[in-house]
Amino acid sequence: MPTAHEADERPTAGHGDDGVDELSGRLALAVGRLNRRIRSSAGGLSHGQLSALSTIVRRGPVRPSELAAIEVAAAPTITRIVAELEARGLVERTPDPDDRRSLFVSGTEAGTALLLEARSDRARAVSDVLGELSPEQVEAVRAALPALEQAAHVSPPPAT
Repeated sequence: MPTAHEADERPTAGHGDDGVDELSGRLALAVGRLNRRIRSSAGGLSHGQLSALSTIVRRGPVRPSELAAIEVAAAPTITRIVAELEARGLVERTPDPDDRRSLFVSGTEAGTALLLEARSDRARAVSDVLGELSPEQVEAVRAALPALEQAAHVSPPPAT
């Protein structure tokens, strides 16, 4: 029977290329750990609440069903998240003037301010992480950004 360490080193099923398997495992571990290090604690929101608030502020007003699709979450989960955000004064619900059974969710000024604070917290945390690296490692991260952005389906900011 393999030890836990040996089991961690076994190739992932379906890839067959030990180099890719090692890369994917190391990348998943590094991304997960980095995400935990840079996660904002702004407003005491959970990751799901902060993600939903970001979507609402960026795309709002949005129907809860649209929010659920964007966040890849079940309708009851989104209903609970929206209710929690509304109770904190971060979002507001307004009836759909064309369909009184439906509603829209929009970010409030407080929600937008909290989101900006959270983004600033994350940027500071990333800056701290980069400050721990050598100049060569920072350049390696910079060189890897286009591939990471493509993998995450994120467009780079416009050149200044």
